[in-house]
Amino acid sequence: MKAKILFGLCLWSLAVTAPAITGPAIIPQPEKIAVKEGVFALTSNTEITCFGNCETEAQQLATALRPATGFKLPVSPIGSLVKNREITMLLKTNQLEKFGAEGYELNVTPKNIGITAATEAGLFYGGVTLRQLLPPEIFSSNKVTGVKWEIPCVEITDVPRFQWRGLMLDVSRHFFTKHEVEQLLDVMALHKLNTFHWHLTDDQGWRIEIKKYPKLTSAGAWRGGVGFGLATNSTTAYGPDGRYGGFYTQDDIREVVAYAATRHITIVPEIEMLGHSLAALAAYPEVGTGTGPFVVPLKGGVNPGIYSPAKAETFEFLQNVLTEVFELFPSKYIHIGGDEVPKGPWKNDEACQALMKREGLKNEEELQGWFIRRIEKIVNSHGKTLIGWSEILEGGLAQNAVVMDWIGGGREAASQGHDVVITPTSHCYFDYGQSRDTSAEPRSIASAMGRAIASPTT
Repeated sequence: MKAKILFGLCLWSLAVTAPAITGPAIIPQPEKIAVKEGVFALTSNTEITCFGNCETEAQQLATALRPATGFKLPVSPIGSLVKNREITMLLKTNQLEKFGAEGYELNVTPKNIGITAATEAGLFYGGVTLRQLLPPEIFSSNKVTGVKWEIPCVEITDVPRFQWRGLMLDVSRHFFTKHEVEQLLDVMALHKLNTFHWHLTDDQGWRIEIKKYPKLTSAGAWRGGVGFGLATNSTTAYGPDGRYGGFYTQDDIREVVAYAATRHITIVPEIEMLGHSLAALAAYPEVGTGTGPFVVPLKGGVNPGIYSPAKAETFEFLQNVLTEVFELFPSKYIHIGGDEVPKGPWKNDEACQALMKREGLKNEEELQGWFIRRIEKIVNSHGKTLIGWSEILEGGLAQNAVVMDWIGGGREAASQGHDVVITPTSHCYFDYGQSRDTSAEPRSIASAMGRAIASPTT
């Protein structure tokens, strides 16, 4: 298998000093851009025409331009009615080698605009760039008056450098409503990010409905308070009994997946295992190893407990959970966590020690690798690919696994032929400090520890 180094984003840190930008401000900067003389004036007489199977993208562009301008731009699928000014979207499926799956060309003249791509995704991103070329008021959700809706004449060729352009949201520690998640997807699309890593389970909360195991949400989705040193009135995510939390029904998940798909965003769910599993064990302690009783904590580091690899019911439980997850997410990838596993419970468990002896495993790290490889067989049997954090390298990497490198190991995994998603803590974490003085920043893991964790000089 040929390894690819992919680029991930665990809430991107903007601590890098960027070069001065001249010309139109486009995020991310396109591969090639040439600024020409003149402007295209967007008016109520402008029409959007589309050639090829791209009416959906044309309608999306018209919908995106309407709130701020007030223009209800007509969309013609065959361009039969050309008015004074026109935006043309042209799908050239025979140009895949030139544009790839997401590239596009955007040409703006005083009389017309042309967006050309080999796929619908490329046309969508061309439309995003077109919006960025307009005055910033274009992103208003209400009609704006007194603005000249002019687009500078440019020639742009843009093919993304990275195949995986992702952002991770952890909804376990802090719950986000479905509407808030969809708002985040809108912002991702505006920045041409194509992968949403949805961290749905952790110690502090289980956020996805699993019909076979209802206690995962009735018990595992709630905790005694918001925790993390936050004021109780900093959130409204409380149930009728006053507990903090929430979860997404399977219908909610389907709606968000569909919403993301129209923005050419793939959702990769994360279902944590081995560690970070107290919410699951609080609901179903019989699949765990540890002293118990397991509770959903207000923060991490309490009631050490992890899944038991020595119990057949553990793998039955996880297979049933993953089967329902696979039915909800069409992504080829499933993230299973695998980080920061507290192995103490295994050291003190007779059944786990007997399993290690029986399987010829030298230590608990190899037991973790044995567990991950068993989970990978379940994942692969459904035609999916397993992703895990750096620590899945411990005890031997599963055969087809992808490593999400947050603390190292990416180079090692790639040298073994595995794909790698790069998410270094020093550059890719919003919840780390963005300056040397975190007192002026929103509360984060950095401010909680009283120091900046990410270096502002790198």
